[in-house]
Amino acid sequence: MKILVTGGAGFIGTNLTRYLLTQCNHHVIVYDKLTYAGNLASLSDLEDHPGFQFVLGDVCDGELFASVLSQHQPDAIMHLAAESHVDRSIDGPEAFIQTNVVGTFKLLHAARSYYQQLEGASKDRFRFLHVSTDEVFGSLDMNDPPFSESTAYDPHSPYSASKASSDHLVRSWQDTYGLPTLITNCSNNYGPFQFPEKLIPVVIMKCLQSEPIPIYGKGENIRDWLYVEDHARALEAVLARGQVGNTYAIGGDNELTNLELVQTICSLMDELRPRSPDGQTSESDRYSALITFVTDRPGHDLRYAINASKIKQELGWAPQQNAESGFRRTVKWYLDNSNWWQNILSGGYRVERIGGVNVQS
Repeated sequence: MKILVTGGAGFIGTNLTRYLLTQCNHHVIVYDKLTYAGNLASLSDLEDHPGFQFVLGDVCDGELFASVLSQHQPDAIMHLAAESHVDRSIDGPEAFIQTNVVGTFKLLHAARSYYQQLEGASKDRFRFLHVSTDEVFGSLDMNDPPFSESTAYDPHSPYSASKASSDHLVRSWQDTYGLPTLITNCSNNYGPFQFPEKLIPVVIMKCLQSEPIPIYGKGENIRDWLYVEDHARALEAVLARGQVGNTYAIGGDNELTNLELVQTICSLMDELRPRSPDGQTSESDRYSALITFVTDRPGHDLRYAINASKIKQELGWAPQQNAESGFRRTVKWYLDNSNWWQNILSGGYRVERIGGVNVQS
């Protein structure tokens, strides 16, 4: 298939693009604005891949997106481009409305026009897959059952409200115009190429710099953690075999409090990069000694959890990485790829030329 991936230079998009190209032999056109979270260095190993192309573009530019569809004639659109950091949505919600709501509308409008001119097999196989979040469902109490595809929406932050809005738009284009759509709602992702403002990269980098590791409140908030390549596998399965008009909840079966998560990462760091030169770590030398509790953020949801039984039963998908293997892989990747994240922290990634990547603008 020829698949157009919006937001393909971001964290999940980078891993999805690599999976589609190298594991599934699909052709991928990445469409990305390269905002602060987009990084072409994350795609540098794909520069010479014959099935890869990069298009510099904003999801809010409907005319450009329509021209890209006309030129490349994709079999599917996988829409990942989004503003996604809750703290940023609290400080500056307008960007979230523009990208996540207006941008999704622009894509749907262009996709509908493109779909209507398709014929035969091309029309039959076309799909618009919208990648969303479990945060649209709101917050769970400790004993509540996990979110599922039938859970009512109850977003609590500007970010989750903007994603809920985009989900509703996608469903309405399916119901009103017959656009063949699919929606996924996924739990927290982790793994290679995650932007350093997110929790797990923050913990690793604070450890390496011997700086305080901030945890909101008492660290009691619970999240379900999914290794990003498992998410990529799930998205490909939904695109290939999912029922048009359906929603699929994707989770990692891996609920941890934020404190438990940070302690897990600190323990792996103690093992893989001990603070003591001789490797003999005392209590004061353990990275967990750097943990600092800070004022909780507004509207901080207590717990997210996913019941992924539908995608498991219907599409045969299940996570391949568990908490031990996934977190170990992630910590090792950040330790082995310090140039990648140091270039982000320095700001150098924002001024580098695009280089050898095949770019259309």
